[in-house]
Amino acid sequence: MARQPKITFIGAGSTVFMKNIIGDVLQRPSLSGATIALMDLNPQRLEESEIVAGKLVKTLGAKATIETHSSQRKALEGADFVVVAFQIGGYEPCTVTDFEVPKKYGLRQTIADTLGVGGVMRGLRTVPHLWKICEDMMAICPDAILLQYVNPMAINTWAIAEKYPLIKQVGLCHSVQGTAFELARDLEIPLEEIRYRAAGINHMAFYLKFEHRKADGSYRDLYPDLVRGYREGRFPKPSHWNPRCPNKVRYEMLTRLGYFVTESSEHFAEYTPYFIKDGRPDLIEKFGIPLDEYPKRCIEQIERWKGQAAAYRSAETIEVEESHEYASSIMNSVWTGEPSVIYGNVRNNGCITSLPENCAAEVPCLVDASGVQPTFIGALPPQLTALIRTNINVQELTVQALMTENREHLYHAAMMDPHTAAELDLDQIWSLVDDLLAAHRDWIPEWARVSKKVRAA
Repeated sequence: MARQPKITFIGAGSTVFMKNIIGDVLQRPSLSGATIALMDLNPQRLEESEIVAGKLVKTLGAKATIETHSSQRKALEGADFVVVAFQIGGYEPCTVTDFEVPKKYGLRQTIADTLGVGGVMRGLRTVPHLWKICEDMMAICPDAILLQYVNPMAINTWAIAEKYPLIKQVGLCHSVQGTAFELARDLEIPLEEIRYRAAGINHMAFYLKFEHRKADGSYRDLYPDLVRGYREGRFPKPSHWNPRCPNKVRYEMLTRLGYFVTESSEHFAEYTPYFIKDGRPDLIEKFGIPLDEYPKRCIEQIERWKGQAAAYRSAETIEVEESHEYASSIMNSVWTGEPSVIYGNVRNNGCITSLPENCAAEVPCLVDASGVQPTFIGALPPQLTALIRTNINVQELTVQALMTENREHLYHAAMMDPHTAAELDLDQIWSLVDDLLAAHRDWIPEWARVSKKVRAA
């Protein structure tokens, strides 16, 4: 019998996400006999994930084998694919810290997991753990592909490529395909009739083309329809998943830049200096900006999980729906050679010629038996390049801090952040970083720790 793949899931206690990925995997004939190794440090969450995974296998009649591990190295033995999904420090205490400490300085955020002081701190907490996974992979399964689902995606991908360039990695997000679905819904056009091409960095990629395939096989640019719908007040349509998050910021930026960004308006509002401003409640109201959105989601998800966990324990079978994640598509293409195209975060390496060679770019990638192969984009429109560079500055300095263990660069990263710099002066920024480093002391590398104010005001 042909060898079956081994899929290792690090952070398997993210049970709902694990369920989506494993559900997708088990529905693919080439992967349905896989060995699935679940690893997590939280024994209760690991047990819950084992129960869910086992019931998925039963529901689908798959021949997969489920293993559980508390040892990362043991879980990685013989792995062909390594899926990573975790949040260092969790909602409490670390996410709460990332929101509450900046608020003392008047700095308000929406998501704080990608950029800004929240994103910098999350990267500082997360990258060392990803590096440890890479170290173990190099020793145990050097040919495995790392499918990385952890934020801050761009900082993580960049840092892995810098320290472990031989690791075969791709950072995966669902913003490109998710936003395409939202826009198709606004336009009332079936998604399968839309052709698009996007590129940039994670959470700030743009649709360079967004077109409708007509009956005669030709294509029509949909951007004029999107702009017209927004100006006439028809778009965005009310959110189908979260009424707190209307999509007005991205539509407004479409009218200014000429292109639509792939990550949500609540994210985009804090990647730029235009929308969250002290003394400007009119902007918050006009664009429907959901301040403190991520903590609210965390609380809702924690509460929802209590009911879900009990339901999964008592259920005989678990309903499986195909998700929109790329993981199973990548695994299937690598394992069978059947080609597919995904959007992945990889070292730029000249794919986008107007961005730095070593940054983490999000581009279309061909996947087949040779692995994940990024495609060439060329130069982005100059206004998109300029805006993206403002975010790359923060990412680059955070990665430099991690690579050189130079704490100064964490302050520099915060200084360069568009939203932080628009709200705070230099003394406030440095003092805020001091406070965050002190608050996160137990969760960050020793070189980055401060126990008291190290800067005079």
